[in-house]
Parts: sequence; structure tokens; C-alpha cells
Amino acid sequence: MATNARRALRIPHRKGRGILRTNLKMLGDLQEIDLKLDALRGEKETLLAEIAGLEGRVAEAQSELACMEGDLALREEEKQGLETSLAAEAENIVRSETNLKGIKTQKEYQAVSKEIATAKKLKTELEEQILQKIGQIEELSTEIAGRRETLGALDEKVSGEKAEVLEKVARLDGEIATDHAARETIAGGLPSSVTRRYGLLREQRRGLAVVEARDGSCLGCNMNLPPQLYNTLFRGDDLITCPHCQRVLILKQKDQE
Repeated sequence: MATNARRALRIPHRKGRGILRTNLKMLGDLQEIDLKLDALRGEKETLLAEIAGLEGRVAEAQSELACMEGDLALREEEKQGLETSLAAEAENIVRSETNLKGIKTQKEYQAVSKEIATAKKLKTELEEQILQKIGQIEELSTEIAGRRETLGALDEKVSGEKAEVLEKVARLDGEIATDHAARETIAGGLPSSVTRRYGLLREQRRGLAVVEARDGSCLGCNMNLPPQLYNTLFRGDDLITCPHCQRVLILKQKDQE
């Protein structure tokens, strides 16, 4: 099993033990910087989500206000319709009362009188409905004014908070750019076969491809390593992977000493 692990990331011995040790150190450095980049990007995603949440609060308040304004416009339209009907009924009453004076027969007089009474009743109902609409409109207008004031304060507050978060994001972007450049330098100094295998392990092992071996155990999976394999790590003449989790194993300087 140890032999298979060594083959997975083997570098030709002709390159020399010093280069192999350097590659091991570079792999460790690459893992550290990648973990740092993972943390920075995770923090950035959290901040961006926070910005989205702030913008969502404003958008929700704007949507609620827009609905209320639409409701107000509808009530205004309904009031205008009632007022048009009221004017028409008032005109009908005046015309009927005028016609009433020229009626000769009792039957026609009673019919027109009934029409006038019906029209006056409808006119009264329309007036009551208009008053109700006016009350609703005034109440809604007051609420809308309050919502607009609240929205303005919320927008100002969110703008300030968003500016602070964006400043943090910009700082993170700077750190990410710097660390990414350092990462590319390290990765560029390693054999392509090693970086490819490292990348695959990162994908398969949740970002952790290189781990420390200590006291005969792999700190990636906490499993005991075969003694022969663990001893091989001290020679530094190969890139060794854990037979359990397949992560690359490295020794810290004090362990090597």
C-alpha cells in the first residue's frame, strides 16, 4: 500500500533530494495559501450576501410602497367614477324635475316622480360612497407619507451600511489578488504532474490536499500510518500520500529534525 501511495506523486530521483524537499515545502506553502484564499473568498461571499440582504430590505419596502400607491391610484379612480355617476344622476334629477312641470296626466306624473325619487336615493348612496372613498384615500395617503419617510431613512441607513461592507469587500479583493499572485508563483515552480494531482485532491478532499503527518498519524484523516511509510517521510526523497485519505503527507521542520 505504501508503494502505491509513493507512486501517486512520484518525482524522478535524478532531480535530487534537495529539489524534492523544496517541492514538499512548496506544496505545503501552496496548501496554506489556498486555504487562506478559501477563507478570504468565503468571507467575501458572506459580505456579498449581506449586501444582497440590505438591498433586499430596501427593495421589499419599495415594493410595499408601490403596492400602496397602486391601491391609492385605484381608489382615486373609483372616486372619480362615483363622482361621474353622481353628476349624471344630479343632471337626471334636474331634467326630470323640469319635465315634471309639463306633465298633464296623473299617471305620467307618478311615473316621473318615482324616477326622481329613485334617482335621489341613488344620488344619496353615491354621495355616501364618495365620502367613504375620500376617507380611505386620506387614510391611505397618510400611511403612504409615513412609508415614504421610513423608506427614505431606511435607504440612507442601508447606503451607509452597504458602503462599509463594500469597503471590506474591496480590502478582501486586494488580499485575494495579492495571495493569488503568490499562489501562481508557487504553483509555477512545481512540476505540472504534481499541481494536477494536487488540484484533484483539493476537489476530492474539500480543499485539503496536503496535511501534516505527526506521531505516526495522518492529521487529515487521523488514521495511523504504516511505520515503514512514516519513516520514509523523514528521508524526503518522494512525495508520499496517505493510504487512507490519499492526501499528500508532509513533516514540519521540528519533526524532520
